[in-house]
Amino acid sequence: MDTTSPTIPVETARHVLWRYDRRGGAQPGSFTQHLMAAIEAADVINGVILLEAYPALSTALHLARYDKEGLAKLQRIATGQGPLGCKCGDRIGPFDLQGRCEDCTEAAA
Repeated sequence: MDTTSPTIPVETARHVLWRYDRRGGAQPGSFTQHLMAAIEAADVINGVILLEAYPALSTALHLARYDKEGLAKLQRIATGQGPLGCKCGDRIGPFDLQGRCEDCTEAAA
C-alpha cells in the first residue's frame, strides 16, 4: 500500500468510527485497539514510523481527529456510499479519499 495516498478499507473505517463512538463503527480486536491508542499518542518520529507500518489506519485516525469532515468521510467509506466508487467502475474498494480504487491509486503514483 502506498503511504503517500493510502486507501482506507471499510474495516479500518469502521474501527476508527468505533474508537470515536460513531454510527457504523465496529469494535476491532485488542491489538488494533492498542495500536490506535499508540498511533494517537505517538510523537512525531514514532508517528512517522507507525504511518509507514500502518498507513491506512494512521490516515484514518488523522482524518477523524483533524479533518472537520473526517468522520463523515469515514462513515461514507464504512457504508459504501458515495462519493466512493472509482471511475474504473470498482465499487468494492478500498478507496482513497479522492474515490480512487487501490489499483487506480497505484497507477497514478
